[in-house]
Amino acid sequence: MKYADYIESIEIQDLWHRGVHVKWQLNPTVNILSGINGVGKSTIINHFAKGLSLLENGEMPAGELTQGITLKLAPKGMDCIKFDVIRSFDRPLINSSLLEKLADTRVKTELDWHLYRLQKRYLDYQVNIGNQMIALLTSGKPEDQQKAMQVSLAKTRFQDMIDELFKDTNKSIDRSSNEIQFIQSGDTLNPYDLSSGEKQMLVIMMTVLVENGEHYALLMDEPEISLHIEWQKQLINIIRELNPNAQIILSTHSPALIMDGWMDIVTEVEDVLV
Repeated sequence: MKYADYIESIEIQDLWHRGVHVKWQLNPTVNILSGINGVGKSTIINHFAKGLSLLENGEMPAGELTQGITLKLAPKGMDCIKFDVIRSFDRPLINSSLLEKLADTRVKTELDWHLYRLQKRYLDYQVNIGNQMIALLTSGKPEDQQKAMQVSLAKTRFQDMIDELFKDTNKSIDRSSNEIQFIQSGDTLNPYDLSSGEKQMLVIMMTVLVENGEHYALLMDEPEISLHIEWQKQLINIIRELNPNAQIILSTHSPALIMDGWMDIVTEVEDVLV
């Protein structure tokens, strides 16, 4: 399997079943689809995400998918690209069969469900970087000693960033725990007890972190909902710092999200409709 660095273009045939097609040429790093409410920006992102939901292994292939979606990947000749999808609404979970299967009764909303699944990915991520460090430290090569120290830098930076973002409510990451937990005024706090905005930011940052610096596509529909305006301003740069190889594809109607140097790469919905 040959993995692509980024999605070069997305085409969607007959989006609203009335002859409207989408052709969107993408930037390798950040792509922001903007427009007033009702113009179709969320429809485009969600239609794409719906097609991806049928792919169970977190990888999207080049060429034609379901839902009339066609992808062109870069570099040429690549088979697929890894992806994650994040939605922003913290609605109650209403799938009774899903709730019955969950061992953790603290999971009550969609963001809780995201966090529940991310805890497993976070544990796997830590095992992965631990194995990388052991392999480098035991290689016998002097240059690998320095490389081993670099492996865990992203995790440490993630923890530092969370502490900085949450400092106004006196919360910090519990660095002695293998799972994500917080310390607040000496008490242990689980992530399900966070506010909706804090959960949203944590979900985004954990999702980016556990991809471990690999090339992949991150789709988000209005990720700024629930986020404080200062967090909105920082969001794209936070994602880029945690993983410079992530290709961000998102919809928004928040000016704050593009203030910090991203105004030039905004695409209006009418520019991708043909």
